[in-house]
Amino acid sequence: MKAVFPGSFDPFTLGHRNLVERTARLFSDVVVAVGVNSAKDYLFSFEERVTLARASVADLANVVVEPMDGLLVDFCRDHAVGTIVKGARTGGDFEAELAQAQMNASYSGIETVIVPAAAAWGFMSSTLVRQCFRGGGDVRGYVPQAVADYWNKER
Repeated sequence: MKAVFPGSFDPFTLGHRNLVERTARLFSDVVVAVGVNSAKDYLFSFEERVTLARASVADLANVVVEPMDGLLVDFCRDHAVGTIVKGARTGGDFEAELAQAQMNASYSGIETVIVPAAAAWGFMSSTLVRQCFRGGGDVRGYVPQAVADYWNKER
């Protein structure tokens, strides 16, 4: 069975990596869909986010990264994906993901699995990592090596 793990991944974090690894154990094939959220102020360009996500999961045999433009349910249909996997760190995340899951199921029939964040990454968000980086902090403990290496080149 094929699943999609969508996000904007600005940046791709070790929390994302953990969820992708766990998803890859549950599904035969996983597509990490890098999308655009018009409400976000991005640090990385769309192309950079796709490239860094690919580098961050390159060692996972049943995982591919694809750019996504438009609705997630359309992406799922176009890529023959039957399940969406989303992570949730808090009750607030769960409520937001639940509403989105219900909308997606109503609109397309595609089911969503909400996976709780691992305890080690429950505090993790791309927003916090971006803020730390922009403030001059060391983010190497929060992002895959490929992302840390890229950031170090940019500084």
